[in-house]
Amino acid sequence: MKKIIALALSMMFIVCALLMAGCNDNGGETEGVVKAIDISLTDELYAFGVAKDDAQLLAKTNEYIAKVKADGTLDAICEKYFGEGTPTAVVSAKEDSSKEQLIIATNSEFAPFEYKEGSNYFGIDMELAKGLADYLGKELVIKDVDFEAVCTTVESGHADIAIAGLTVNETRKESVTFSDSYYVASQVLIVKADDTSFDECKTAADVLAVIEQQTGKIGGQSSTTAQYYVQGDEEWEFPGIKNMEWVGYNSGALAVNDMLAGNIKYVMIDKAPALVIVDAINAVN
Repeated sequence: MKKIIALALSMMFIVCALLMAGCNDNGGETEGVVKAIDISLTDELYAFGVAKDDAQLLAKTNEYIAKVKADGTLDAICEKYFGEGTPTAVVSAKEDSSKEQLIIATNSEFAPFEYKEGSNYFGIDMELAKGLADYLGKELVIKDVDFEAVCTTVESGHADIAIAGLTVNETRKESVTFSDSYYVASQVLIVKADDTSFDECKTAADVLAVIEQQTGKIGGQSSTTAQYYVQGDEEWEFPGIKNMEWVGYNSGALAVNDMLAGNIKYVMIDKAPALVIVDAINAVN
């Protein structure tokens, strides 16, 4: 599978621009300094988080999601980031209460769903956000905040909708009303390229069994599914990982660099961002 990724990831020790790179379907065989173990540990649904008191926006958002899924627009956008397409830049307008605007909250540290190059935004979610704004006949305003603040920014009235690779869960439902889902995601593990511990693994249970034979730290982006998976969470029905401590970062890329520095053992993150990060780091090492 080939993909074109035109983006830059900010990292702790490096800033790298991604060029066209091959993505091996077997993440465990990726060449370089890191690799993704291509075994899904979870199944999750991504959706938009709409302001709770805005039933009209929720209805229009669901109309839009149904439309782009049915007419091939969503597939075409995904093809830009996973296939042979070229990503389209999205520009944020300046917030102006005198204009008809759609204000979204996001976190631009989650390629290929949302990321920045200069002042331009790119990503599956950002192109969907632009499409939604056009569908509503409004200008798009993007507020780039910490991931853990995405839903609360909507709840506080500072944004209309959260579009940030959000997995639907009950805790977030306290802050927003979720739209219909538009993407199925999963968590995977990133390890050092010379780590052979998972070579014989075939299932999520196999991966978990290998991890639980060890002690150490697993890192990832704070307030994501990975954190709940590692720490354990009753709402998500995650028992937690024995003998492993969670370490949170502002982005998955920072976590991977800290793993390479020897400060944590593994990184857990959504599969699509995992592949982007692996390609980026291997491209400069």
